[in-house]
Amino acid sequence: MIAAAPLSALAALCVGRYALPASHVGAALAGWALPDGLASWLPTVADAERRVVLLVRLPRVLLALLAGSSLALCGAALQGAFRNPLVGPQILGISSGAAFGGCAAILLFSSLWATLGFAFAGGLLAVAIVYLLGRSRGRTTILMLVLAGVVTSAFFSALISLATYFADPYDSLPAIVFWLMGSFATASYVKLGAAVAPIAAGMGLLFALRFRINVLSLGDEQASAMGLAVEPLRWMLLGCATLVVSASVAVSGTVGWVGLVVPHIARMLVGP
Repeated sequence: MIAAAPLSALAALCVGRYALPASHVGAALAGWALPDGLASWLPTVADAERRVVLLVRLPRVLLALLAGSSLALCGAALQGAFRNPLVGPQILGISSGAAFGGCAAILLFSSLWATLGFAFAGGLLAVAIVYLLGRSRGRTTILMLVLAGVVTSAFFSALISLATYFADPYDSLPAIVFWLMGSFATASYVKLGAAVAPIAAGMGLLFALRFRINVLSLGDEQASAMGLAVEPLRWMLLGCATLVVSASVAVSGTVGWVGLVVPHIARMLVGP
């Protein structure tokens, strides 16, 4: 599985409307990464091939790897925190809330940074609604949180449909529809740079809390007996997941089911 990621990335750099041999792709990447003195021994690569690799395909591949790995990590963390194999960013409404925030930003501002900020705000709003709906008799339960997430996801999906109804069919509507489809076709180094910081921060916190997530997956009673503050920890995990998912949605649109399926594939290969 570790080897599949670089092999898939290499194939994505080679395959396309303008097919390139792997040797030319490697030469273009090495010429970009190495100093001029060390790159003199590389085979000659046409300027058009170098532009295709470095300016078109490489940002797409890097952004796809970043978004896919971040969504998968969030899915694994949420499934452990909620002790439910069907939980993911989409099920809890985080993806839908972030997508609605991005739609609102496209309607109002049409700016990358506005989309990133509105997506994060939409994700936080979705988590707040889940928290309010999930409280039962003064406390939150896992079942109520999951059900509240499903309701919240449907609510924000309806708001997205309402936003597309009011969007300008000649301007913002095509941008919203294309963005919601979840595509890396418009990837650029600007989008990659905008997404790296929040995704790296959220993934770093989730990775630092990995042992606490393992304890939390044993059950609330056992986790409390071992000294964990269960509810604050669960909301901290939700906040980290919201940050990561919102940044991913802002630059790539809604990418479905990665956060749900990939953790199960990883467990099949390497164990729980």
